[in-house]
Formats: sequence, structure tokens, C-alpha cells
Amino acid sequence: MSSLALYRRYRPESFAEVIGQEHVTAPLMQALRNNRVNHAYLFSGPRGCGKTTSARILARCLNCEQGPTPEPCGECQSCRDLARNGPGSIDVIEIDAASHGGVDDARDLREKAFFGPASSRYKIYIIDEAHMVTSAGFNALLKVVEEPPEHLKFIFATTEPEKVIGTIRSRTHHYPFRLVPPGTLRDYLGEVCGREGAKVEDGVLPLVVRAGAGSVRDSMSVMDQLLAGAADEGVTYAMATSLLGYTEGSLLDSVIDAFAAGDGAAAFEVVDRVVEGGNDPRRFVADLLERLRDLVILAAVPDAGEKGLIDAPADVVERMQAQASVFGAAELSRAADLVNAGLTEMRGATSPRLQLELICARVLLPAAFDDERSLQARLDRLERSGPPAGAFAAGAFTAPPAAAPAMGYVPAPEAHGMAPAGPGGGVAAARAAVRAPAPEEAPAPVAAPAAPVVPAPVTPPAVAPVPPAAAPAPAPAAPAPGAWPGAAQPGSGAPGAWPGAAAPAQAAAPAAAPAQPAAGAWPSAAAPGSGTPAPAPAAAPAAAPAQAAAPVAAPSPGMAAGAGQVQAMWPAVLEAVKNRRRFTWILLSQNAQVTGFDGTTLQLGFPNPGARDNFASSGSEDVLKAVLAEQFQVNWKIDAVVGAGGGGSPAPVQHSSYGAPAAPAHTPPPPPQQPQAPAPQQQYQPPQQSAPAPQPPAQQAPPPVAPEDDFAEEDDPDLVESALTGHDLIVRELGATVVEEYTNE
Repeated sequence: MSSLALYRRYRPESFAEVIGQEHVTAPLMQALRNNRVNHAYLFSGPRGCGKTTSARILARCLNCEQGPTPEPCGECQSCRDLARNGPGSIDVIEIDAASHGGVDDARDLREKAFFGPASSRYKIYIIDEAHMVTSAGFNALLKVVEEPPEHLKFIFATTEPEKVIGTIRSRTHHYPFRLVPPGTLRDYLGEVCGREGAKVEDGVLPLVVRAGAGSVRDSMSVMDQLLAGAADEGVTYAMATSLLGYTEGSLLDSVIDAFAAGDGAAAFEVVDRVVEGGNDPRRFVADLLERLRDLVILAAVPDAGEKGLIDAPADVVERMQAQASVFGAAELSRAADLVNAGLTEMRGATSPRLQLELICARVLLPAAFDDERSLQARLDRLERSGPPAGAFAAGAFTAPPAAAPAMGYVPAPEAHGMAPAGPGGGVAAARAAVRAPAPEEAPAPVAAPAAPVVPAPVTPPAVAPVPPAAAPAPAPAAPAPGAWPGAAQPGSGAPGAWPGAAAPAQAAAPAAAPAQPAAGAWPSAAAPGSGTPAPAPAAAPAAAPAQAAAPVAAPSPGMAAGAGQVQAMWPAVLEAVKNRRRFTWILLSQNAQVTGFDGTTLQLGFPNPGARDNFASSGSEDVLKAVLAEQFQVNWKIDAVVGAGGGGSPAPVQHSSYGAPAAPAHTPPPPPQQPQAPAPQQQYQPPQQSAPAPQPPAQQAPPPVAPEDDFAEEDDPDLVESALTGHDLIVRELGATVVEEYTNE
């Protein structure tokens, strides 16, 4: 094996072998074909991208016996002298301007330049690091560069073309070189490793390309270092990360999972592992920012790996796709911004570990900031994990049974002012029914009974079979001192409760009151037997709540009977999954619920198809099976279904619109001698054809008055005869002066 450096052994010998610089090599080759070669060239670009190599290839093409030609023959004396390991040509002089950039060096070059070539067609000067030539040196070369002899060619190579004085730069053909794209450089490194017969793992080449930063020479030097230290198994990923100083992928996966789960303990444990392992915190933050960048791109472009937007192995891309699906877009963007700002603050910091811990704390606590990005991150976290567990404390929220009808918002008696019910029922009757009078209040005296209205026969709505009615609920206890106004007591459906929160005792027989409208029903829906009867088609929505509350996917009776056995051990299963893979634990704890078990198949319910597909495609099912087999010695099949899911208890049925107050169940009119009071929670009884109780007279509102007819009366005490109006008022209050008057004809 030769001890020559890798970048020297594989230095290109023709323009066709130069990679990533087609925008330069193609015009140069065409100029050689057309025999339109300039007397001076300026090659500029970053280090290691092929400037000096291209200058040598151009000199070889110009002095070839078959040239000028874009493809040197490689057989003539000039081509052999300028080959990769050749001795060099006396007619091609390469000068390092860093040590020969003074005016005396320029004068010496000018004196020798006028002598003709010894054995070649042209005498070519390659001035490397041309930006190091002083202004006096450039001025000394100006005349010979401007009007050289026919046998003389100049090729300037520099990384800083702006430092070359304009009089020299304007007399050359400028070709800017660029950094080599990562994909092209990775393929080239793989080809070189194949020629060397070295074994290299898949994840090593992206690390080498990243370390080389687009420079071919730097990447070849790094690859040469890794190949020199490789053992019999070749260059491994662990060896490359430790030697190049990059962060291990497991540390990045751990901190990303901690950010997704909001687990501060796990995040700070990763920080401790980084520092105790001897890793540079600044490099860890830079690698973390690179990972967040990949996650942001994957969240926006799911097939970014196939399109080449992310340079990583297939297994790493798959793992990052699973991580990106757990975050929201705003949460990822905010985390990347915070890490980027923290990386800037770490420059010159005396305690990098403290800065790293502060970065993790800011990412984990979006509630500590009141900006728009933090608010969106909190919304993403709520949408992903649901409301916090404390929101479902006893007495504040009560989840109704699955078969209970949905209820709308029920205001407290003093919440809204109500008009007296008119004889026609309708909206006034429904609102008056909600306002149940206090027990000590007597009904208002009736001045004169209204004319009885005989309702038309009403067909009672279809009622599903009703189970035996439960015992009536006891009277609600008095609220505790300091309780929230209108807060419902446990076991009661008092006004002020959360929309849709029904007491267990009241929800025992949900189908017994079909006259109660569903949540979101129009407020004018009157109960049967009161007011104007509703048309027959309106009776159908009464049975809709029970059907809408049915679960999406109900397990079979055998599966449901065995679910209780697994639910008892489910917390232990989640803890074991957490130790195996945190991403799977997040999916199961926040989205999955045991819905059935028949002895061989475990049925898990998910709230939506997206959560179920994420569970199936991310490999979480295999992780769960492995945990069950290793920790609990069972081999169960996993059946992921949609419905009855959620990491916590079933959420109460809620409706997005503001529901009207629920109309109370109809009660047959009592005997005339007893006062009539509305009963909101009584069971439904068929209407009878007896005459309704006398209703109080309707209070007629004053007729509306048009604005043009609204004039004050002559005896109105608010009128002031001495009040100023128009011109006099403007003159007195604003000090106005009449400039000119216009008469409207």
C-alpha cells in the first residue's frame, strides 16, 4: 500500500475526472476545441475544490502534442511530465505567491517570462494563492499580463478574488469554482473506498462528507485518516463518530424523545451523559440543531429522504419520520429557533453546560413564554396529548355514559333575564321552563285567565326500549364556601355544569324523556303538549343522541369481557415499553386504550385512523409484542382498531356549537286548585286531551317606531328652548368663522 496521501493518489488528470465543477470544465473544454484560449485565467473558489488541479490540467491540455485539446493524450513527453506522479515540466512554472508575492519576485518573473519555452508549445505560469501578492507586485506584473508574448500564459488561483486588484482581474477570464454537492461527494468517496478495497458502514460516508464541508481535499483527508485506523471489520459508525467528534445518534434520539414527551428528567440525563462522556456541548447543540432541521423538513416533506433533501441512511430517516410525526409544526419550529439562538449564545460562554441546560429548559417549557410561537407550541402539545389530567377532577367534569343523550349548555337561573311566558309557548315557554322558581316563592297571581288553547293531537315520538328506571337522585347538596359560581356538585346536573356533563343518577334512564331536545337543537323547540305543536318530522331527532353516542368500533362480548384482565396489568406494560422505546410509550400512553382481549388477541383502540396508522407503520407493534413476550411471557396478537381510544378515560361527548337550554320534560296539568310549576327532571308521560291550565296574559311590547317618525312631544321635559344648534353652537364651542356661504338650489 502506497504511503502517498489519498487526495494525491486520486488527483484528476483530465477535466472529465473533475467532479462537481461542470460549470467550469465544460466551457474550458469547449474553448480548447474552438482554439480560443485566452492569455490569462483567474480560478477562484473555496479550498480543496480543484482550482490548482484544473490549472495543471489546462496546462497539460495546452502543451499536449495533439493539442490544444480538451482530452490530453497521456503519451507524449509533456503529458507524462505533468501526469499525477510525473516529475513536472520545465515550461510549466508553479509559484506560491504566499512566499513570492513581493515586487522583487514580480520583476524577476517579468524578466524570465520573455524567454521562450524549452520544449513545449507554451510557457505557463501558475500563481497559487494569488491574493497574497502585494499591490506593488501586481503593478509590476501589470504590463506583462496585459500584453504578454504569444508563448506566455498566466493562470492565477485564489480563494479571495476580491483581493486581486481590478486591473489584473479585468485582464483575465474569471472562472469561479464551487463546493461539491454532498451527494456527488458521497458517491465519489464510495468509489474511492471500493478501489481501496476498504469496508465502510453506511452511516460513515455522510459523516465524512459533513466533516469535509464540500471540499474534496478535506473529505479525502478525513477518509484517509479513517481508513488508516480501521481494523479488520472496516470503518464502523462508532469509530467515525468518536474520531470525528460527532454526537452519537442514540443521544440525539433520546433528547428528541424527551422533548416530545415533555420529560425534563430524561432531557437533563442526556445533558449529563454528554458532558460526562467528554463530548463538546457546542458540538452537541450543533448536531441537535441539524437533527431538528431534518425533522422540520420531514414534517413538511414526508418523502424528503427519497428526494435527497436529507443525507442519511434509510434506517435513520425512518426513525426521524417517526419522531417528526410526534411533534407539531409550530413546536418543531420553536425548538429549532431556541436551539439556534442558544448556539449563538454559547460562543465565548464560560459554562457551556449551563447554556445547554438552559436551552433544554426553554424547549421543555413553552408556557414560560408569552410570544405567539410559544402559544402555538402549547396548542400543538394539547392537540397531541389532550387536556391535562387535572381538568377532569371530581365535581368539575362528569363524563356521561355512552348511551346518554348529549346535553347543551344550561345557564344558571340568574344568568340571563327572561321575559314572562306568553300563551303561545315557543321560545318564551322554553326559557321560562328553565327558570325553576325557588321553593319558598309563591306563583304570581293571575289577573285574568287567558283563553284556553286546545292543542292539536300530538303523536309521541318513537322511544327505544327503556331499561328499568333508577332511583330518583337525591337533592343536591349546598355548594361549599368559596366554590366557583354555578359549579355543579358531584352527582348533580345543576346549572353551570360543563356542557354535556350529566349526573350519573340523571343519566340512568336517558330514553325516558324523549321530549328533551338534543344538544344544538333550536331554542324554539317546545315540549309536547305545550304551546304550538311541532310538525311530525321534528320528532325524529329525539332518538338521535343515543345513536350518535355509540362507539365507532365496539368489541365483541368475549373481547370486552377479557379486557378487564389486561387493563389491570396495562400500567406495568406501559412502564416496560417506556424502558424499551420511548416513542412507542408516547403513542400507547396518549392514544391507545385496551378495548378487548379474548385470550390470544389484544385489541387496542385508537381515537383516529392517523394514530392507528402511526402505531402500525412505526414498528411500535413489534416493540409491544417483544415487551409482552420478554417481560410477561405471553405471545399475543395485536389488533389496532379505531374507536374507544385515548390514553386516559373516555372524554365526554362535547359539541362545538352553543347548545340551547334543554327543554324540561312535559308534565300533565294538575288540578286547577294547585299551582303549576315546571318540573325539569320528571319522566315523560303521554299528553292528555284535558284542557290546559290557565296561562297568564301576554304582556304586549310597545309597537316599534320608525326613526323618521320618532319626534319628541311638545311637553317633553328634556326639551330646552334656549339650546343652541347649528351655526351658533359651532361658533360658540369651536370658535368657527363663516368664510363663505353656499345656497343649495
